[in-house]
Amino acid sequence: MRRRHRAALLVGALLAGGWAGAQALPDDLQDVAALLQPLQRAALQTHARIWSTWSAAQRAAFTARADAWDRLPPSERGERRADWQAWRELPQDEQARVRAAAAQYAAMDVTTRQALRTEFDTLDLSERHGWRLGPVLGADYPRLQPLLAQVPPDERVDLLRTLRAMTAEDRDRLAVLVQRTPPQSREALRRDLMSTSDANRAAWLMLRLER
Repeated sequence: MRRRHRAALLVGALLAGGWAGAQALPDDLQDVAALLQPLQRAALQTHARIWSTWSAAQRAAFTARADAWDRLPPSERGERRADWQAWRELPQDEQARVRAAAAQYAAMDVTTRQALRTEFDTLDLSERHGWRLGPVLGADYPRLQPLLAQVPPDERVDLLRTLRAMTAEDRDRLAVLVQRTPPQSREALRRDLMSTSDANRAAWLMLRLER
C-alpha cells in the first residue's frame, strides 16, 4: 500500500476513533505515524480530541459536509483550498473588513446580490484570484500583477508584507513603475523594492519614476 494512501487511512482512524495519540493506533498504522512530522501529528491529535467531544448530531453533520466535499470536482476543491489558504494569510484587520463586507452582501436583496455575483464572475480569472489578496491589495492586483506573477514561494510573504505596508499613493507609483519596467527587469525591481526600508520607500519610488 502506498504511503500516501496509508497516511489517509491514519487520518480517518484518528478522527473516527477519537484517539489522543499515536500510541493508540492499530499496529498496522504505527509505521505511518512515524512518517508524520511532529506538527502534523499534533494537529491530527487535536482534531481527534475535538471529534471525541462532539455529539452524534455534530459528527453526522460533519460527515455530511465531508461527503459533500468529496463529491465536488477536483478543480473546485482546489479553488476552495486556495481561498481558505488566502483567508488564513490575511491580516486580522483585513479579515474583519471582509466579514463586514460579507454581512453587508448578505443583507442585500436577491437581485442586487445576483448582479454583483454576475459582475464578479465576468472578471478575468486572474483578476478574480487577485481578490484573494484581500480588500487592500485585491483592488491593486490588476496593475501590480506583472510584479506578483513569478514571485518565488520563499519571497511571497515578504513581498505581500511590503505592499501592505505601503500607502495607496505609493502603490499607485509602484504600478506606474511596474508598467514601465520590461519583463526581464521586473525581478530586479522586486528585489530592490523589498530591500528598501519602509521609511525610505516613498523617496525611492519617486527617484525611480524620475529616471
